Amino acid sequence: MEQHINYITLGVGDLAVSRRFYQDVFGWKETADSNENIAFFRAGKALRLALFGKKALAEDAQVSAQGSGFPCFTLAHNVGSEAEVDALFAAFTAKNVHIVKAPQKVFWGGYSGYIADPDGFLWEIAFNPFLQELR
Repeated sequence: MEQHINYITLGVGDLAVSRRFYQDVFGWKETADSNENIAFFRAGKALRLALFGKKALAEDAQVSAQGSGFPCFTLAHNVGSEAEVDALFAAFTAKNVHIVKAPQKVFWGGYSGYIADPDGFLWEIAFNPFLQELR
């Protein structure tokens, strides 16, 4: 199997609220194939983030929609410097985004903090000095 990911789909409690979060907080624009039931955002050259109703997503996968707590994964947005991380967190604060962990130096040599989207999905905002392609 070829090594790649095309879509990350998040099951959300309120699609309208989540749409606004990704548009207003991240400044992302939906792709033309979005509709009233699902929102797609380009998240790289070959990657899209999809927002789909939690119950509908569970039904599609034929699993229970029940569950709470830590989803056992995080999403990450890497930037080119510690100052860029701090600037994003200042913007998040101004938009009343839930900051889970303020930016700080981390054990692996980078600098990062965490925010949560309206459904509690965690986003790490990080500067990784080892990722050359971001510079």
